[in-house]
Amino acid sequence: MGKTSTKLPFFKPDWCPDSLLSRMYTCHLGVYRRSLVQEVGGFRVGFEGSQDYDLVLRLTEKTDHIFHLPQVLYHWRIHPQSTAADSDAKPYAALAAQKAIQEAIARRQEPGKVVINPNFAGVYTVRYHIPDCKLVSIIIPTKDLADILDNCLKSIFSQTIYPNYEVIVIDNGSVEMKTAQCLQYWQQEEPKRFRSYDYDAPFNYSQINNYAVEQAQGDYLLFLNNDTEILTPEWINAMVEQSQRKSIGAVGSLLLYPDLTVQHGGVILGIGGVAGHSHKDFPASGSGYISQLVSTNNYSAVTAACLMCRREVFELVGGFEPELAIAFNDIDFCLKLISHGFRNVYLPHVVLYHYESKSRGYEDTPVKKARFAQEINYMQQKWSQICDRDPCYNPNLNKNNGDYQLKI
Repeated sequence: MGKTSTKLPFFKPDWCPDSLLSRMYTCHLGVYRRSLVQEVGGFRVGFEGSQDYDLVLRLTEKTDHIFHLPQVLYHWRIHPQSTAADSDAKPYAALAAQKAIQEAIARRQEPGKVVINPNFAGVYTVRYHIPDCKLVSIIIPTKDLADILDNCLKSIFSQTIYPNYEVIVIDNGSVEMKTAQCLQYWQQEEPKRFRSYDYDAPFNYSQINNYAVEQAQGDYLLFLNNDTEILTPEWINAMVEQSQRKSIGAVGSLLLYPDLTVQHGGVILGIGGVAGHSHKDFPASGSGYISQLVSTNNYSAVTAACLMCRREVFELVGGFEPELAIAFNDIDFCLKLISHGFRNVYLPHVVLYHYESKSRGYEDTPVKKARFAQEINYMQQKWSQICDRDPCYNPNLNKNNGDYQLKI
């Protein structure tokens, strides 16, 4: 464990600047304008082993005209002293890469520290400095299933180390006494950080969350399913680190099933006609496709089962789309963010359990299936271009599911 397989062909996404801050995914072959290389001073002494990484980080700060050729154009030669064969062959390369990223975030005036992943070679995590721990509003829609909600709330209040947050539960039609008792308990237990509101209307995920935002006071909005459980005490810190950056729209997390397989590691567009989860059912202990699962990466979308954004970007794009009552409202929201020039990012170091579909069930009745088909049609009509060609996913990989297998 910890070594990325060198036998897999590496089919890369288009330009993903936050992915590049986590690993050198563009690799060796690149064509650069001579004037740009001269402008940044070419290769620098002191970055031996990762001199190309340092160069690309500096070059891409000077232009946003970056084009990707998705075809197979070269084969990486492997020899015993190559990092392609053994990352321990050049331990100085990892330190040089860490230094290159550290200097990059300093140049960009986004201070923080760069952490080398000890288990997966070539993977780095940027932990940005938070100058102001502004209020985070955690928004949780719910209906009955008090035990599941209580488990979620207990994990939030017992695990979270971020100092400034509130929890807002929107009760959409609960009828069980146990649910009322649960809400009353947490109101008494956390009177300064917990509030609940009734929302008496047919279930519409978008409208419920839009209503919740009106009640929320936070500068950051964290949308969370009631069937989740927090596993990372620094979860809010890590999400705020990214959300505070003006270039970032939505921030997502690694969601696991209780059997420690992946439920969500980012969203890939085009799967099932609209979108599906990356690395679903992969073992959580692995690195995924060429370290994709264990590195910070840009995705076109992330699931709102755990999604953070700044309030200002939420309001800018008009929140969630009410026409998408059940499915794809989070995908639509993320794509609206992209259309306004923001990037969405997945964080592997924010980990939660997700007991998927416990609270609302499956799309298994004629009415639900008809509604689901209607929402698929809405997405395909509105976002057909990006769903057909997800820039964060290589066109040589299949869209049957999110397993990164070759399209044959």
